[in-house]
Amino acid sequence: MGGESTTRTAPRGGGTGRAPAGGRTGQRLSGLAVALGLVLFLGGFGWAAVAYRPYTVPTSSMTPTIGVGDRVLAQRVDGDQVRRGDVVVFHDRSWVANAPVVKRVVAVGGDTVSCCTRGRLTVDGKEIDEPYLKGGPAEIVNFPTVKVPAGRLFLLGDERQGSLDSTAHLTDAARGTVASSDVTARVDAVIWPAKGMLERPTGFERLGALSRPGPLRVIVWLIAGGAVLVLVGGAYGPVAKRLGRSRVRARTEPAGAR
Repeated sequence: MGGESTTRTAPRGGGTGRAPAGGRTGQRLSGLAVALGLVLFLGGFGWAAVAYRPYTVPTSSMTPTIGVGDRVLAQRVDGDQVRRGDVVVFHDRSWVANAPVVKRVVAVGGDTVSCCTRGRLTVDGKEIDEPYLKGGPAEIVNFPTVKVPAGRLFLLGDERQGSLDSTAHLTDAARGTVASSDVTARVDAVIWPAKGMLERPTGFERLGALSRPGPLRVIVWLIAGGAVLVLVGGAYGPVAKRLGRSRVRARTEPAGAR
């Protein structure tokens, strides 16, 4: 007994003292990735809920930019943030009593708008290139020259021949214009069907600055990046555990059984 060796070897796998799959550093990094991913994912949705409102457009008056039944996301804005070329959501009881209306702003307070020169809309004497119109420039009959009062907007549908827009209200006291304070949101994107972000109305740049894009692209990246981090961080543990088991089996199997 005095000469008996008491040296023992540690088990090659499966011992209770074995470090967690992937190592402590890997586990911590995966947990951090999941936590950060959740912050980005939920934060993106929270930001979207604060900044945007969804609307369903019930008519074809904004075709082809927005079709009948399309679902859009519109950024909440004040009327003084509206610029020429914006597609906006507004409420005007003289147009529709209890429903929001979606149209494109073609002139703002102080502008003089008329139609048409070679089929093109004219604002302050400048012809406006509107590539978003279906079939190109569209003549609008019985369209007198309108001087837009301060604090008001002149709006048209992109489907010029079938839209009940400012041209349908020219005999009103406001000459078809809408108070800028009636605007509640500016459309950024068509989300169903997934047409994406609206194109920039560059034809109005000659008249002044366009609206800056809303934060929708940033929000989408936050949500997508957060989802990826959650998936990658959550998958790290199971993947590392499976790889660890494979290595243990490879070490413990007899050479002839491989």
